[in-house]
This record gives sequence, C-alpha cells and structure tokens, in this order.
Amino acid sequence: MYRFSTFLLFLYIGLNVSAQTKKTPFQPIDVFELEWASDPQISPSGSQIVYKRNDFDIMSDRSRGNLWIVNSDGTSHRKLTSREVNESQARWSPNGDRIAFISSTDEGSEIYMYWVKTGQIAKLSQLEQSPRNLIWLPDGESIAFTMFVSQKPPVIVNMPKKPKSAKWAKPARITNRLKHETDGRGYMEPGFRHIFIIPAEGGSARQITSGNYDHNSSLSYSPDGKHIYFSANRVEDWEYRFNNSEIYEVNLATKNIKVLTTQDGPDYSPKVSPDGKTIAFLGYLDKVQAHQNTVLHLMNVDGSNRKIISSNLDESVSNISWDTSGKGLYFTYDDKGNSKIAHITTTGKISKLADNLGGTTLGRPYASGSYTVSNNGTLVFTQTRPEYPADLAVIQNKKPPKRITYLNKDILDYRQLGETEEVWYKSSYDGRAIQGWIVKPPFYDASKTYPLLVENHGGPILNYGDRFTAEIQLYAADGYVVFYPNPRGSTSYGEEFGNLLYNNYPGQDYNDVMDGVDYLVDQGIVDNDKLFVTGGSAGGIMTAWMIGKNNRFKAAVVAKPVMNWISKTLVADNYFGYANSRYPGQPWENFETYWKFSPISLVGNIETPTMVMVGMNDLRTPPSEAKQLYHALKLRKIETVLVEIYEASHGIARKPSNLISKVTHTLAWFRKYNE
Repeated sequence: MYRFSTFLLFLYIGLNVSAQTKKTPFQPIDVFELEWASDPQISPSGSQIVYKRNDFDIMSDRSRGNLWIVNSDGTSHRKLTSREVNESQARWSPNGDRIAFISSTDEGSEIYMYWVKTGQIAKLSQLEQSPRNLIWLPDGESIAFTMFVSQKPPVIVNMPKKPKSAKWAKPARITNRLKHETDGRGYMEPGFRHIFIIPAEGGSARQITSGNYDHNSSLSYSPDGKHIYFSANRVEDWEYRFNNSEIYEVNLATKNIKVLTTQDGPDYSPKVSPDGKTIAFLGYLDKVQAHQNTVLHLMNVDGSNRKIISSNLDESVSNISWDTSGKGLYFTYDDKGNSKIAHITTTGKISKLADNLGGTTLGRPYASGSYTVSNNGTLVFTQTRPEYPADLAVIQNKKPPKRITYLNKDILDYRQLGETEEVWYKSSYDGRAIQGWIVKPPFYDASKTYPLLVENHGGPILNYGDRFTAEIQLYAADGYVVFYPNPRGSTSYGEEFGNLLYNNYPGQDYNDVMDGVDYLVDQGIVDNDKLFVTGGSAGGIMTAWMIGKNNRFKAAVVAKPVMNWISKTLVADNYFGYANSRYPGQPWENFETYWKFSPISLVGNIETPTMVMVGMNDLRTPPSEAKQLYHALKLRKIETVLVEIYEASHGIARKPSNLISKVTHTLAWFRKYNE
C-alpha cells in the first residue's frame, strides 16, 4: 500500500510539473518581458565585456537600459552600478582601468566614470545638453564627445510690450532652415552640434569646433592624441547638398580644421590606423540613384592616395574598425537578409567571421546590432535568431561564436514560438530569384491549410531577415502563416537589385510580393480564400498599392503610408530629400509621374475592407497621408476605419503599449473577415 501511495504521489507531482512547464504561444503582454543586449564593449585585454541591457518598463511605457558587465567566458554576469537610471555608451579607457559612460540625471544626461578595481563611480561633467559619441584620447587623460550648442532663433518683428500680468500667446516660432523638424523629435531648436573635450578627472568641457555646421559623427584620433578626425558637411551650401559629407581633421591645440576629402557624396566614419599613417572611411560618389553601395576607402592621413578596397563585395559596408596589426579592418554587411561580421585586409581580401548579427530592433526583423574587438582579437557581438532577440556572443581563437548570455530564458523557454522558414521563388516579371520567410503558427499542423498574412517591409531600401520579431510572432500566434518577403529594391542582394526601383516605385516589387503569395498557395500551405495584407511606411505604400491592383485580399491594414507623393514630398520632415532620387524633378515639374506612382491614384479600384493606421505625431508620413486614403474609402462607402495612435511618431512601436496596440488592432480587423 505504501509503495502504491508513493507511486501516486510521484505521478501527481510529475503531472503537476508537466502542466506548469507546458509551453503557450507568445502573447501581447509578453512584449513587456523582453530584454535585449546592445552596444557591447570589450576591454582592451579581452577579459570583460560591458554592455547595455535593455528592457521595457510596464509602468512608464518606455524602454530603459542599464550597463551590465560579464566575463568573456560568460561568468560573473552582473550590473555595473547600483544606479537605477538610464545608462549608455560605455567606453573602456585605453589601459582598461576605467569605463566612461553617459547616464541620465534629474538635469539631463552627463558623463560618468567607473573605476574597475574599486567599483567607485563619479560624475565628470555639468553640461548644458546631452553628450554623444564618447571616445577616449590615447593618453587616457581626456575624453572627446559631441554636444548640441543652441543659438537664438531669427527675429523678424519686435512685438509691443505686453501689460503687466497680461497673458498673451507665446511668441511666433520662426525658422529659415531647410531642415527644421525631424520625426520622433519634432521641431528642431536652432543650433549646431560640436566637438568637445573634457578631462578624464572631470572639469570644464572645451569646445573644439566652431561654425554654423553640424559635427555629429563618430570620432577618431591620431595615435599621438594631437588630432581628431570626424565627418561633417562644412561646405557653403550644406543645406542643399544634404547628401554630402567630408572627412576633416581638427588640431586640438590650435582648433584649426582641415578638409581631407572633396567627393560629392557622403564620406563618413573615419578610423585612423594604429600607426597613424592611414585613414579608413566609408562613403560613395553620389550618382543620384535609389540605392548605392557604401564602400570602404583608404587614404593617407593627409587625404592623398584615396582608394576603394571593398570592390569585391557587392553589398554596403558598415561599422568599420582596425585590427591591432593595422593590416586590415573588421566590418559588417547584410547578405540575403542576414547580417554578417567580416575582416578585410588592406589589399581587399575578405573573410567572413560571423552570421546572425542583430536583434536590437524587437518589433520587426530589420538589420541592427554591433560588435567590438579587443587587443588580442577576441570579438563580441549582438547575436540574434528568430527564436531570441539580441544576446552576446563571443569569438575567440578563430572558434565558432559562443553565446554567453540568455537574457530571455525566463520568458521564451515557456513560449511556443512560430517556426521561421526561408523560402525562395521566381519573379514572374523577369525570373529573378526572390527571397522571403514564413513564420508558421505555434503547434503547426502540416495537414491543415492556414490563412495567410503578408507583412510588407518599410524603406523600401531596407531588408527583413531571419531575426527575432515580436510583431510577426504575435501574428503567427493568432493562427496565421505570416509571409515577409524581400522584393526588388531590398538591400542585401547587391546594388543593382536595390536600385531596380529608381524612378520606378512602386514598380515590379508588387509582382515580387504577389508571386510569393501565389507560391505559398501553390505549395498548399495557405488558403487562397483567406489572404490578408499589412505593412507600415513603405510597407503601407505596398499594401495600398496591392489592394488597388487586385481584390484577392479579404482585408488589409495600411499603416503610416504615403498615399500621394505630391503632398508627401512637400509636407514630410524629409521633404527636400526626394528630388531626382525618387522621381525626376520636383512635383510641380513632373506632376504626372508623381501622381502615377501615388497609391491614391488607384483608390477607385479598392474593394478590400481596409483599416488605416497612423501615429498622430508622425512627421515622416504625416497623418494627412493616411486620412487621404480613409476619406476616399469613406466617400466610396468601402468598409474602413481610421486608427490614430496617441504619442506615436513614425516609429509607432517605440512605446511597447503602442506596439501591442498596433498588432492587436490589426488582428482584430483581420479576425472580423477571417471566416
């Protein structure tokens, strides 16, 4: 009897534990539980890594981040300081004894110092504005950074003096600048960002640059610490040559600035070689296209002997840093929807070091992420897969990457995510191979046919890939096979592929998306009678274009679209940037073409029930664009609803509650027609 009772007890415990550990699908509230690593910085010796550990605060509805430190083998993982405020931009001193970082205070962001041996911290600065782009000078005695310096706005009139205690309206806001507002930030206060230096022991910051130009770039220094190199646009007509920047040298003693490049186009991200004789930098000669590859240049420190060394790679190069030998550089690039880390010699030989860089954009599967390398060649980077956001991974002694953090083990180990699967198919327009991915519902049953949800990416000169995505996982958890393609115009397939939308957008990218839909239908994976489509920004444009071209979809959600290129071009915060690269000339010079490519021109064809969604503070695709579609559909008596998201700019999902709102509104609309 005792043995039988014991057996029943263990059976009960086993069943109870099994029930407790049964996985459930990812749910909207789980978004608040996600964490991700960003900006890893490895110590000069390669023994420790400090990084920003990010999460969402469910009470304040925002992201937040603190600095954490971990040994390179994954041991001794701990918080760097005991402070519960936002911390970022940790940078090791040249000999690894200190860590400078930026932290928020009641008065604004300031520069702090952490002493590695003692764990003590101190505030170094008392700044008027927030610092950025921290970099140590080689002697370890000073830190350079950039900071905004405000100016007085222009004055046109002098108002009469108001009576004492009178309550008048605020003075008129006046600007005379080409770029005077920016999405997510709003109105741009007059002023410019400059380079400063502050002693590493604290004290007054000294301004190094001057003039009415922005100096908002990463910084690099000469080995002797006498010069800083940066990129800026210090040409006379800089406002109208907005795609231009050059490499400059500033003498820290005299403050004299010398221009080192003069190419028409963006030259940026200078990095000085260990011996101080060579500058590596990124850029390209602007040929005015939809997409041009960013290439890696070398030149002598005086600006002579400029040459390109990345010509053998038909992708854009980013995030460059020299190796300690000075014989090559590390860099990142995207290839077929996956972000890579590689090494290139000064003679152009490329060796791939790692796949799966990214995971710092949680909403949708865009490219992101960063890396750093120690003096002994140990490399740390943010690694992602469809199953998890950015964790830290380390490469040592030419071995495969080793993941050393598991920031979401506490939540994702108990969630059944949708499985991500790569798909390739042929374009019906020209036979090109087109790549996409599908995410299947959790607990997928291959014997069933599922409704299809198409998620179009933004840009359009961007790419989706095999990366973690909270939004698409939530769509899959609601029972959809989610398809997200990279049609022509997407990056990571070479310059020619990315430039196929030049003066032709939307174009055959529409065919590429629809060919993917047909491929999945033909494979028997999805139900041709249950097709749904959504997308934001350029994805919203494509969604509106698709339902204007056919009536195959049961419902659509058009998020933050451009509906009318004429009105968008002259209203958006980046209004000045479209001439010739999107369509030839300005709207008043080429009205017919701007209209021909505007989705509003197809609105008379739309029969699809359509939700229109936009952030109320969106300056990139202003609410007036979304309202053009909504009002037109209302006038035509097509089923529609307008969803305006409070406290949201173009990046609707910046607040986690708005990410959830975006997804749940989309699913509620589709559920209404998913019969």
